[in-house]
Amino acid sequence: MTVREAGSPSVTRPREAELLRVATGLFRERGFHATSMQDLAEALRMNRGSLYHYIESKDDLLWWIISGALDRLRAQVEPVLAGGGPAVERLRGAIAEHLAFAAHHGDELALVQIELRSLAPDRRADLIERRDAYEHQWRATLEAAFEEGSLRPTDVRLTVIAILSACNWFTQWYRPDGSLTVDQIAASFADLFLSPQS
Repeated sequence: MTVREAGSPSVTRPREAELLRVATGLFRERGFHATSMQDLAEALRMNRGSLYHYIESKDDLLWWIISGALDRLRAQVEPVLAGGGPAVERLRGAIAEHLAFAAHHGDELALVQIELRSLAPDRRADLIERRDAYEHQWRATLEAAFEEGSLRPTDVRLTVIAILSACNWFTQWYRPDGSLTVDQIAASFADLFLSPQS
């Protein structure tokens, strides 16, 4: 199974994993359009022609990276949103899981935000649809928290946009050696956005 196989669920070869890792770093540092296939080949110490054993195009590589990142984010967070218990606690847990993913996959998650515009129209539409489905789960859980009476009612759409914007922007400033842990930041975010019913 190779990276060339669009939609493939996993990367099984070390060289493929290295290709994705290096491409992610270069796309984040330089931008997708400013990174050439030659840049990728040099960073991997490969002949440029050898790259085509793994990918058909640079576009496919970007799609593989950001599509996979969104899928893994959803797999980590959505079970928390859809789980049992009070909705407000599920929201707090989802914030913690989103930030935990961002802390370990910051470059990939940043590319989901920054390079969405670089995808071909059909792929961009597919990713937006999947992103919107993720946001819908957040909205449904927030609405459930309002119905339970555990949160002060606010505009659902704007509140979810604010939460996810903060969680995604986290990739721009978080440092593992900073003064706050991911769990501490998650708790602070939850306190900020999830105001109890007064």
